[in-house]
Amino acid sequence: MDAGRMDMMTDSSPRGEDAAPASSRLLDLLRGRSGLDPHMLERAERVSASTGEPIVEVLLKLGLAAEGDIAEALSELHGLPLVRADAFPDLPPYEGRIADRFLHEHALLPIGEDETGRVIVACVDPSREFALKALGLALGREVTPVVALASELEAALGRLHGFETSGEDEGDERDLAGDEPQDGEGGDSLALDIERLRDLASEAPVIRFVNRMIARAVELRASDIHLEPGEYGLRVRLRIDGVLQEQEGPPARLATAVISRIKIMARLDIAERRLPQDGRIKVAIKGTPIDLRVATLPGLHGEGVVMRLLDREQVALDFAALGVEGRTLTRFLSVLERPNGIFLVTGPTGSGKTTTLYAALSHINDESRKIITVEDPVEYQLEGISQTAVRPDIGLTFATALRAILRHDPDIVLVGEIRDVETAEIAAQAALTGHLVLSTLHTNDAPSSLTRLLDMGLEDYLVTATLNGVAAQRLVRRLCPACRRPGKVDPELLARLGVADVAAWLEGATVFVPQGCPECHGSGYRGRTAILEILEMSDHVRRLLIERAELSALREAAIAQGMETLLHNGLGKVRAGITSLDEVLRVAQGAAHTSDAAADEAAGGG
Repeated sequence: MDAGRMDMMTDSSPRGEDAAPASSRLLDLLRGRSGLDPHMLERAERVSASTGEPIVEVLLKLGLAAEGDIAEALSELHGLPLVRADAFPDLPPYEGRIADRFLHEHALLPIGEDETGRVIVACVDPSREFALKALGLALGREVTPVVALASELEAALGRLHGFETSGEDEGDERDLAGDEPQDGEGGDSLALDIERLRDLASEAPVIRFVNRMIARAVELRASDIHLEPGEYGLRVRLRIDGVLQEQEGPPARLATAVISRIKIMARLDIAERRLPQDGRIKVAIKGTPIDLRVATLPGLHGEGVVMRLLDREQVALDFAALGVEGRTLTRFLSVLERPNGIFLVTGPTGSGKTTTLYAALSHINDESRKIITVEDPVEYQLEGISQTAVRPDIGLTFATALRAILRHDPDIVLVGEIRDVETAEIAAQAALTGHLVLSTLHTNDAPSSLTRLLDMGLEDYLVTATLNGVAAQRLVRRLCPACRRPGKVDPELLARLGVADVAAWLEGATVFVPQGCPECHGSGYRGRTAILEILEMSDHVRRLLIERAELSALREAAIAQGMETLLHNGLGKVRAGITSLDEVLRVAQGAAHTSDAAADEAAGGG
């Protein structure tokens, strides 16, 4: 059978008596897996019965089960091996003998031969026997199916064979990714290009790639998706537990279409490629609502996109889940529970400041208090709290919103960030008039926040009169409990790194190091926890601030009165086996930032 005849075949997957029991057995296997909602699986069964679509396609389309769980269940159901992306070939197999379109439509990819000469074929759903038989006829060989993850197979097909489009040739697709019309060129040409780009972004392969990319990000617990156009294609990376990890991208010729698809989903202007844009996307993955904050940025090779994933059902708004406990929690609450004044949480972008403030609000929120927030943007909706988003484009800044909020008689006010002296002064006046004000700053540690407020232009008497305390925060990755292993500390290396006292802190403790396993996708870490240092204002610290003492003097005074530094708070989590010494040094000790090899040597991993 030639490729042309094979290209015209349609799938005739089993729909009758054999299909129903297989579907039921698959759902039974999935129900036994943790985290899968039985009601959602029943919904998929109803949809499959009413539409006639195979249950696997329904589960993937609706995102009702993770593709990894589906693949493992299919592997167990059919008694077939499960292969991953590293088993796929580097070059197109049997090129010219099979129509690319057939492979895409039926999600099949020959990946090798066994010792008997049978062709090993990776597929998403082994129950689609007709397509496998057709492939065998086209090759004149017997085939042996193996199970693959849908997104990995789709990405490999795109890399090896490219995606089919609606009849447009390659030249047209290059035009879509080209430059804007030069001066003197007609606007009709640009409008036509935009319309073609919109059509291409609505093609099924592009939609599938974007949907599966988002679903995979959720499955891997990523916080951000980064799409970065380059000279040779679109780079896709996921930020998982604070670290970027490369993923398979789409074919280079579809890079612009993928970006346009995301812009369409976020209700952005796909014709505007010269200015940054911001938007939001709401999707449901496995029945769970997920919000994505979308930001575009023009670059040399096209628009880059970053999508931040906000899973409202997974966010932890209690201190224990965040890793704030023991003495640190006691100090935190002693500052938080004062009736008025300012309490700041500080740290770099992505250090979990907003989540900690949300946990603080949840702790002090009750019927006797009125709480109002002004944020940029509102990330999570909190029950019983009035939340406002700033809109600088219409003049609604932190300062103007804060002025308006104070006329609504709140007890507690959360200001997303103190960015300028105007906002700082209004926050200070609010604290002086009996309000509790919570906010954030961008500084490296807690003592630096005091000098930052002075440098911003806030009078020293306002700082000393209103500031209750500052919590500096970082996030460190948690060791995977399934594969962590004991290591040892190298005192000589720590001395060379300038943190010799760390060895004394860890003396006698069992220090664990990462190893990597399927549970943590080979990283050795799973999830993150917070480390904090909390500075409580005292008369001595206030006096030093009025005297404009050096930052080092402020830090020494804070430590003398009981402040545990970020480094030593992190070392407590190292002693407890929660994280690794490498993580704490990487995050909390800027001067001791080590390479992976050096840190592994320090922790006995070499």
